Amino acid sequence: MLESTIWRQYHNENSFRDSLAEFCVMNIVDLLVDDKALYAMLKAKLTKKELKLFAMDRAGLDDENLKNEFSYNDKELEEAKFKLYKKLKQDKIRLFFREKHTAIGE
Repeated sequence: MLESTIWRQYHNENSFRDSLAEFCVMNIVDLLVDDKALYAMLKAKLTKKELKLFAMDRAGLDDENLKNEFSYNDKELEEAKFKLYKKLKQDKIRLFFREKHTAIGE
């Protein structure tokens, strides 16, 4: 399960749950229980580029590797990371990762 994902290209385990909880400012127990559903939601809410940046950044790749992969300069990389992590903290995004998400109040 989830063996051929972007996350697994840069990580040995499906540890995206921990990173997602950290950046969404949520308890890990509040996230969707099923890893496959959680990863599908993550893919749906982030662009392919954002998802790849998230996976690579959380894998600890240095900024030079990230800049080369995405053809960014220093400022563009900083802005991309800022936008990514800001997006993960927004209620309209992070609430979709909750186990008891409902359409009420959207």
